[in-house]
Amino acid sequence: MARAGASAVIAVLILACALGARADGSDHKYKEGDHVPLYANKVGPFHNPSETYRYYDLPFCAPEHPKDKREALGEVLNGDRLVDAPYELNFKEDMNSKNLCKKTLTKEEVAKLRDAVAKDYYFQMYYDDLPLWGFLGKMDKDREQGDAKYLLFKHIHFDIMYNDNRIIEINVQTDPNVAVDITEDKEVPIEFSYSVTWKKTDIPFEKRMEKYSKSSSMPQHLEIHWFSIINSCVTVLLLTGFLATILMRVLKNDFIKYSHEDESLEDQEESGWKYIHGDVFRFPKQKSLFAAIIGSGTQLLALAIFIFLLALVGVFYPYNRGALFTALVVIYALTSGIAGYTATSFYLQLEGTNWVRNLIFTGCLFCGPLFLTFCFLNTVAIAYSATAALPFGTIIVIILIWALVTSPLLVLGGIAGKNSNTEFQAPCRTTKYPREIPQLPWYRSTIPQMAMAGFLPFSAIYIELYYIFASIWGHKIYTIYSILFIVFIILIIVTAFVTVALTYFQLAVEDHEWWWRSVLCGGSTGIFIFFYCIYYYHARSDMSGFMQTSFFFGYMTCVCYGFFLMLGTVGFRASLFFVRHIYRSIKCE
Repeated sequence: MARAGASAVIAVLILACALGARADGSDHKYKEGDHVPLYANKVGPFHNPSETYRYYDLPFCAPEHPKDKREALGEVLNGDRLVDAPYELNFKEDMNSKNLCKKTLTKEEVAKLRDAVAKDYYFQMYYDDLPLWGFLGKMDKDREQGDAKYLLFKHIHFDIMYNDNRIIEINVQTDPNVAVDITEDKEVPIEFSYSVTWKKTDIPFEKRMEKYSKSSSMPQHLEIHWFSIINSCVTVLLLTGFLATILMRVLKNDFIKYSHEDESLEDQEESGWKYIHGDVFRFPKQKSLFAAIIGSGTQLLALAIFIFLLALVGVFYPYNRGALFTALVVIYALTSGIAGYTATSFYLQLEGTNWVRNLIFTGCLFCGPLFLTFCFLNTVAIAYSATAALPFGTIIVIILIWALVTSPLLVLGGIAGKNSNTEFQAPCRTTKYPREIPQLPWYRSTIPQMAMAGFLPFSAIYIELYYIFASIWGHKIYTIYSILFIVFIILIIVTAFVTVALTYFQLAVEDHEWWWRSVLCGGSTGIFIFFYCIYYYHARSDMSGFMQTSFFFGYMTCVCYGFFLMLGTVGFRASLFFVRHIYRSIKCE
């Protein structure tokens, strides 16, 4: 039943993503002379991907009654606002030059367009679900005088390729020689025009999207990706060998000694963890927060795995508009039951009493900061009149998903966790009073241990991080999901191994407060990712302005926080398995 339910959920999600991408129901087959609609999407500064505006916010030629295209949830979340464009690109009909419109730009419109050209504004359109881009103009600088000349392109050429009755590829070209000077603040008469050329190609319709993924699959990029994986694998092998040495030498000797009644207690360094068997399973402080972290982290881990599964089966092909955002919202809502079940059952195992409060805490632990961040950033987007500002209807839809899907599943999961009646499995009895922790050197304190724990997993993924950032916060395309999935698995393994090793060293010096330490050490990779965000923003990108900076650091903080919860859960689960194993292997008095 569980497998059937999971399969049904995946099938529904794939269908939802596909419908979200092709809401118009088009079969993409045309006859000669058929009208194929061209939709204008947005304009914005090239280096600020979040700062985009509606196409007609700039004084372009517009049809008499432009209609907005109906969009899916993910498309709206992605900032897409498709609207009819005035260009007529009928199937297989060439056009040398056609006047679009004549108008006289006012001083205010000239100033607005000049500012757009200075900021490298680009436009994005969609033709038969194929994306196309172009720049509005260019800025020529006079090296001798140091003056800048602003030119606005007034002619666009569409180069379209077709195979039989299907459109395969479209490119747009702007001619710098056909431009108008908008340097001075004065009224400028302008005549916009366009031309169309159709060419036949042998590329099949099924492969028309491969053009957009070729850049990430080029040999030089693949070499870097494989180098990243080899680097990560070497890290894993070294850690595995290191841990195997510990387990096979140190622990094996301990087990042999502790299995005899006349065990020797002279070697304190090797046998230190045996002395604290009465304290090692003492429940941590702040049980409700601890259980909420484990519940939320488990949900985010399940979310990541489901997203990777959808990516591997080909749902997130390039420019499948909004599919990723739709999947994130839907899967997060459906996996909230996992958070409720895990948090409540573990909270009751820790002998917690107020499970309802813990369930509410779990539901707000990740959603709360994300909601507050969204409210702030949406207010900023509204102030800028950007397309990133969500319409009121979309906000209502998200609230309904949260109220009708996320919350009920969270409660159902909590009730299931309460009724599971699972007791905490502790191989050793806990003493009434805690044992005093000896004085330890500074490098064994929490922060240095977190620094060591986060560095190794981060070093295994940092090469891949650049390509992910360049895709999310730039205009590059990332399609090698198989490599990314391998790197993700390596990240999970390295995090688990490093946390287990640090937990062993902590127990070896008779420090029994390992519960919170394992979560903090496991999740510390999220802090390293945040520091990488700061480095990327200042050193590897050209982003600027209050809105773009707010969006970058606002949402990346939430992502890093999510990684902290997810990897912290992985670190704790691995440490708990390890601690149970070693104490189950000895005789506890």
